[in-house]
Amino acid sequence: MKEIDSLINAALGGHKLSIARLISLVERGDRAAPYILERISPHTGNAYTIGVTGPPGAGKSTLVDRLVHLFCHNRYSVGIVAVDPTSPFSGGALLGDRVRMSTREKSWNIFFRSMSAGRVMGGLSRTTREAARILDACGKQIIIIETVGVGQSELDIAQATDTVIVVLMPESGDTIQIMKAGLMEIADIFVVNKADRPGAENVSQSIQGMLPPGTATLRWSTPVYRTAASLNKGVDELYEAIWRHRKFIQEASRWELRRKAQLKKELQRRIEEALSEFLWQKFTLNEDLDRLVEDIWKQKTDPGAAARRIVSTWLQCKDLPASKGP
Repeated sequence: MKEIDSLINAALGGHKLSIARLISLVERGDRAAPYILERISPHTGNAYTIGVTGPPGAGKSTLVDRLVHLFCHNRYSVGIVAVDPTSPFSGGALLGDRVRMSTREKSWNIFFRSMSAGRVMGGLSRTTREAARILDACGKQIIIIETVGVGQSELDIAQATDTVIVVLMPESGDTIQIMKAGLMEIADIFVVNKADRPGAENVSQSIQGMLPPGTATLRWSTPVYRTAASLNKGVDELYEAIWRHRKFIQEASRWELRRKAQLKKELQRRIEEALSEFLWQKFTLNEDLDRLVEDIWKQKTDPGAAARRIVSTWLQCKDLPASKGP
């Protein structure tokens, strides 16, 4: 582990190549990954994380680019994790678009990483959170996670960040579809980008009409901003809103409560994954599965009862709780 320790120490010191190597080791599930994450854990918890999500073509990468300019202009170090839900090989148009981000000032402290969501349902890679933690441990003050809104990804990003920005555009369509996507519950800030196009004001008004009322002391009043990121219009106002939201969640222990709730969800998911991995590695299931499939096919049992039976056998437990009726 000496080589890994040297790599970790270099990364914690801000060496970009070492940071990239750590993320790569974790992303591909290297056997050193658990050790890496455990070693960096004491150094995490300091970064402010921002999630940016929305449909393809909404201009998220351009908007992120403009925000990064502002953060860096104010001397913040920034880490960007861009999640591509389309290709497990990190190829395709989305990553190509992100390459065109113009945050390339040599004096700026920026680390950019594209990751593939691969086969994960939703919009976040299983290792997105780990990549963000590595960037946090390595001194990035602002971490932006960008993903395309494809169903569950909005919920995923809400469970991984401090502030969620949902980016829409005038062509985002029927407001009923916006409601169905669950965006009202998870968005801290709405942005109607490409607001130089017709229909931007109508979409903004529709969103505002669906938002629940908030108060300055009890609930964050979700704002709706219109921007034209390609023209650098409205971005300054969005930037200020981000900092206002950060100030809001830092009051009355909201930040702590939010992060603890996120950690609880993640821990539950990790326990389920660890148990599943253990069981499938521990036992040879093909014969059991084939036999149970035959039983289910012949209507001798149902899938739920069959699953409980085999798990009960594995765990040497006589009974598992029966499923509850409606």
